[in-house]
Amino acid sequence: MAQTQFVKIDSHAHLTSDELYPHVDQIIERAITQGVKKMVNIATCKETLERGIELAKKYPGIIYNTAATTPHDVETQGESFFPLVQKAAKEEKLVAIGETGLDYYYEHSRRDLQKIFLQRYFELARRSGLNVVIHSRGDDVFNELFRMADEQPVRPKCLLHCFTGKAHHARQAIERGWHISISGIVTFKKSEDLREVVKEIPLEHLQIETDSPYLAPQRKRGQMNEPSYLEEVAEEIARIKGVSLEQVCAETSKNSCSFFQICDNI
Repeated sequence: MAQTQFVKIDSHAHLTSDELYPHVDQIIERAITQGVKKMVNIATCKETLERGIELAKKYPGIIYNTAATTPHDVETQGESFFPLVQKAAKEEKLVAIGETGLDYYYEHSRRDLQKIFLQRYFELARRSGLNVVIHSRGDDVFNELFRMADEQPVRPKCLLHCFTGKAHHARQAIERGWHISISGIVTFKKSEDLREVVKEIPLEHLQIETDSPYLAPQRKRGQMNEPSYLEEVAEEIARIKGVSLEQVCAETSKNSCSFFQICDNI
């Protein structure tokens, strides 16, 4: 299928991960060629943040950074990385805080510690005037996540990245004005439940992502994912919702620009 040139934004890619970074210039060039005009790099440790800051300097207006310790790693890296995220936010080198959140499915870090760091990142986001990118996985995660968010002095605006929750979770997020990001999982043959949920989510609350280098879409399964593969996600959403690919690309790009405060002449 010939690729279109509708403008797209990859709202979540680990461009500075060890898997992608050795080839990052070629990866960015391929993405731009396929109409992906902006990419949000997710930094999760000191090295990926340092790489991301340099990459944003090299590709101004194209590469942006968020940062936080994932819930998987808060036991091992939480304390050491938090001051670096705090410094980057203060220096206005981040467009959001995250990915932070709760993961009770794998539970690589203790639940109490995950909650402590989510609270700390909520507070940092509020002080910095930034929105929050959320990692949420596990059947009993969403109630806790929504409770913690609702208890903040100012309710945060969040993006549920790589959403695989139920329809009622999506509705609860939308009620709070949050965005929901859909990854290549929606293209997988066994993802019928997720496709039904996506059908219900209004376009004005949707963003799209690759989560590169993970979760390559169906036509690229088995390959290392990268932002140039984003269009397959947009195509599937357009098919599910019965709208044009152009409309999906335009709406999700507008939503990403607004959420990350990166609007310019896109």
